[in-house]
Formats: sequence, C-alpha cells, structure tokens
Amino acid sequence: MSLSPELHVEKNYKEGYVPSSLDSQHSSLHRTSTWVGMGLWLALMPFLGMLVFGLATHLSGVQEAGMSFLIGGIVGSIVVVGLAIGLIHAGRKNYREYKARSGRIM
Repeated sequence: MSLSPELHVEKNYKEGYVPSSLDSQHSSLHRTSTWVGMGLWLALMPFLGMLVFGLATHLSGVQEAGMSFLIGGIVGSIVVVGLAIGLIHAGRKNYREYKARSGRIM
C-alpha cells in the first residue's frame, strides 16, 4: 500500500535540496548530550541484571547479600534512567524548537 500523492512532500522541496537529518542544523545527532544519554540508556543493562540477580538470590535464599544486590540494582536503575532521559531530552531541545517553529507533527 503506497502513500497517496497528497502525502508526497518531495514536490515541495526546493531545487537541489537533498533531505538529510544529519546535515540539518536542528539535528539531535550533533549534540553530545544525546549520545551520552543513549550510552547511559545502554549502561542501564548491568543494573537491571543486578536487580534480577538480587531478586532471585533473595527469594531463593542461596546468598546472604541478595537484598543488597536488589537495592543496588533498583537505586542504580532509577539513577541511570533519570540521567539518560534528562540528557536525551536536553539533546533534542533544538529539534523540539524546530518542530514548534515549523508546525511539524513528528
């Protein structure tokens, strides 16, 4: 199923314009905070693993430090998620301004 001709925006492009989000001034890909936030989002995985390990060992009782792992995983996950969301949100500031200025929906 293809788009209807009314939804093709290429006809509105100026001559010689090549759409590329990397080249645009409002691109979030140029901002360090976006990349650090995405890296922190990936850094969440060890804390989630620690949370699962702590929960499993606490419930089964095979290790004395299960509750410590569980609490550390929860606290670490909350901190990393908060930082990641904040940095990604800050990194996309220029795009949100562009979207409001141009009237874009997405």
